[in-house]
Amino acid sequence: MISSRNYAPSAHLLPFIRRHYIVEAKLPADFCHEDYLMADNGFVRVILAGEWDWWHQDQWVAGSGALVFGPNAQMLRIRARGPIFVVGFAIRPSAWTALFTQAAASHVDMISPLADVWAPELVAELIKALEAAKHDEDRLAALEAAIETQLASLNGKGVDPLIATFESIARRDSTTRVEDAARILGLSPRQLERRCLTSFGLSPKAVLQRCRFLDMAAAMRGIGNADQAELASLRYFDQSHLNREVRRYAGMTPGAFQKAAMPLFTESLKLREEGKTLA
Repeated sequence: MISSRNYAPSAHLLPFIRRHYIVEAKLPADFCHEDYLMADNGFVRVILAGEWDWWHQDQWVAGSGALVFGPNAQMLRIRARGPIFVVGFAIRPSAWTALFTQAAASHVDMISPLADVWAPELVAELIKALEAAKHDEDRLAALEAAIETQLASLNGKGVDPLIATFESIARRDSTTRVEDAARILGLSPRQLERRCLTSFGLSPKAVLQRCRFLDMAAAMRGIGNADQAELASLRYFDQSHLNREVRRYAGMTPGAFQKAAMPLFTESLKLREEGKTLA
């Protein structure tokens, strides 16, 4: 059984971090499960228990310790072995450039060691503090201390307010036309695309499509209420449109998608829904 817990960041970090979270499952050491992950945000995840692999270029790649899970353009195939204990935080796209020097586009559908993009000493201190922590509040304090140090190391660079507004538009109504969103923001479509590639890692159209799919995925897997499910379905033109989009992101039919055993993906959808109340 997987247990997940969502926590709002401190008020001064709320513009940068969407949520902190902890996921754990007490599983046998020889347990092995393949699953998928997909989210609106990039993540920093610290693997404190279990072995995690991800499917990349037709082979499994091992991941351990503190990792950056880049933005997703499609569902990311992963494999977890043994017990699960993960502590992490979701990065607001508008804060990507405040926390990283590389554009988000260079991390799309990638998992990278956090020490490749943050100072190795800072990452080592974070892992040590999380391993020593006994309670969630101590784990959250360790995460926030590391985030504050990283923000300061990049000279306290702030968020991109236009990207923050576009994220809100995408989450509120993913049927919005890119041209309309750009006009609201006072940008040309090309200017909006450049900023989205830097902060989201994806084009504005791809950001909107991903939001639409994740809303529908939550409805199809029984997360949320009936009104949310109806709203999600209205964002597709017809059944064939829905079929194409599910196949595109999940590589399977809607029926197979609903029945597939994907506890980690489903848990991430639950965290996404719960996280809306923390924003």
